[in-house]
Amino acid sequence: MSGSDAPATNAYWGRDGLEEKILDALAAAGKNVDSLTIDDLAPADQFHGGGKGATERLARLAALKPGTRVLDVGGGLGGPARTLAGQFGCRVAVVDLTESYVRTGAALTARLGLADRVTHRVGDALALDEPMAGPVQPVVFPVMWARDASASFLRAPDAMRALIEAAGFQVRAWDDVTDEVAGPGSAAAIPAHSVQRIIMGEALDAIVRAGQQNRADRRIVMTQAVLERRAAPASAPSPRTSG
Repeated sequence: MSGSDAPATNAYWGRDGLEEKILDALAAAGKNVDSLTIDDLAPADQFHGGGKGATERLARLAALKPGTRVLDVGGGLGGPARTLAGQFGCRVAVVDLTESYVRTGAALTARLGLADRVTHRVGDALALDEPMAGPVQPVVFPVMWARDASASFLRAPDAMRALIEAAGFQVRAWDDVTDEVAGPGSAAAIPAHSVQRIIMGEALDAIVRAGQQNRADRRIVMTQAVLERRAAPASAPSPRTSG
């Protein structure tokens, strides 16, 4: 892919009234929406495999420290960004292509009093993949990010790593976390106030069944990595002449 199809992406992921739906679901689960914490929000704003625990694991893997500036590309509703800001003291810029996520994320960030440390912007992440293609193909659909193969563009880990290294980065850590982020064994175990249930609704049952098969068959694998940009070679000194 040379770029993202913004209208198609927003049509697939976008949801009207998302902030209200999240707050209503949290209230129904017994949360006080007027004094929410990062942990209260976690089921409803960490829209990725492994949830908040995976965010914390990656933050420790990257050795993030207070004051570290982080760019969260494809940051969705901002759950990971708020975790990095609130728990690790980072300053985070969130970029996502889905406009309703950006609006909702900014509202939730303000509600938690973190707007001075987390910003949200609409932006195109192009073809950055998060899950990766496993050794068995094809992927069983539907998956969380696509109904069929026409909107899924996963690379195998070796191919992704080669692409990253060719772009000038060296790998400091590259961990297969597929088993760690497997999630619940059935859709019935996913609560009504989880972001997966709020966003995907009735489609979630089929997605969870396909996800179980994809992980069991190694059709999809999940990787957490820490990458460092290689230092540019020092330029040669200009030749000196004498007169």
